Amino acid sequence: MFLLQTSGPFGGSTSLIFMGLIMLVFWLFFIRPQSKKQKLQKLFLENLQKGDKVVTIAGIHGVVNKVNEDGTIQLEINPGSYVKMERSAISMEWTNQLNKPVATTDKK
Repeated sequence: MFLLQTSGPFGGSTSLIFMGLIMLVFWLFFIRPQSKKQKLQKLFLENLQKGDKVVTIAGIHGVVNKVNEDGTIQLEINPGSYVKMERSAISMEWTNQLNKPVATTDKK
């Protein structure tokens, strides 16, 4: 017959506390930032409007010409050339990088 024996002054409670701490760290460093990023992405896609310069996840640069009610946008990639694509195909990170103001340094 096998008996489960715990050693130490606190018995098995230290392993439960340790497991709880691991779960807390996992939530703080993985789950919470990912859900925050998803909320920002959703808000970004909902706020797309005509005239916004965007970059798709495929790397196509263009200007939003029309926002459709069915979750798509009409993207103008060249004057007179339009592509209909899903809103979810717009990259928030690349679009923000494209629209970031360029820092100028005056060297004389």
